[in-house]
Amino acid sequence: KGSPAGPGEPCGTWGSPCGPGSPVDRGALGRHHWVPATQRLFGGQIVGQALVAAARSVGSELQAHSLHCYFVRAGDPKVPVLYEVERTRTGRSFSVRSVKAIQHGQPILICQASFQLPQQSPVRHQCSMPAAPPPEALLTQEQLVRTYLQNPDLAERYRKQLTKIEAKDVPIDIKPVNPPGMLCSEAQEPKLLFWVRARGYIGECDAKVHCCVAAYISDYAFLGTALLPHRQHRVQFMVSLDHSMWFHAPFRADHWMLYECESPWAGEWPGGWRGARHPRAALTGARCRRLPGARARAAVAQGRRPGGHLRAGGRHQGGAGARAEQALARKAAAAAPAPRP
Repeated sequence: KGSPAGPGEPCGTWGSPCGPGSPVDRGALGRHHWVPATQRLFGGQIVGQALVAAARSVGSELQAHSLHCYFVRAGDPKVPVLYEVERTRTGRSFSVRSVKAIQHGQPILICQASFQLPQQSPVRHQCSMPAAPPPEALLTQEQLVRTYLQNPDLAERYRKQLTKIEAKDVPIDIKPVNPPGMLCSEAQEPKLLFWVRARGYIGECDAKVHCCVAAYISDYAFLGTALLPHRQHRVQFMVSLDHSMWFHAPFRADHWMLYECESPWAGEWPGGWRGARHPRAALTGARCRRLPGARARAAVAQGRRPGGHLRAGGRHQGGAGARAEQALARKAAAAAPAPRP
């Protein structure tokens, strides 16, 4: 419960085919959901479980290479999620799977996952790992929340939000590097660093299991990066429209990884997030990108002190997701140039 795959669950054995030789597998994998403070379905769990479903339909010799997801409907945390896997291509070196996460008979997420046979390459390079203090020298998010709650100047609306966060049993250990203060209203560069790992022991097992857990983690504490330069605004809601990940090298999701997040752009169109995850060995283990939708308004009420929002997660699937997509579509149509005769 709370993680997409347990330490003893083998990959490559899941699913009940529709019939002999059928290219489609179906199985109700998501029976238990970790529900964040927003009381909405946590999108990272759906991404991670979709990758679990895809991974269990390929051979153990293949490893996860990449995934690309689209969130198409709001998720319901009260009902299980059915995962439908189409075996799009099965080859010797590469295989591709298409996954639909289904609730109430309709897809809430569509995922394309690629798997490949590990091969050594003579061409190797990567971006440098950012300088950061070791995780042992930093406070956890729970410790930071308790520190914020002890501040007598903390606004009541922030106190209520943080109290909800404190009461949640988050299945992820996270230690921010230079966390932004709750009462700080100054614009900051849209970059964040934090150490992260799965809570609990997973152990040495199929590397695909650690990729699935990393996919789960990748949705946590990400969206706030784009808000750092705009702390004078109040965000009404934020959702993700798509989510992509690439897996470059083996890593342990239950060991500390440095998560490097940045938002290179935000504006009328959906903004963008990208991140790199570095294991302590200074290798880039995984990268991810996300296209979000957001709606914000300026904080102009007299006497209101603008500040950052610390939330118990990044994007969650909720009813606002569909409304955000509709609003973005209307803006795109209005901004599109007229066709040439």
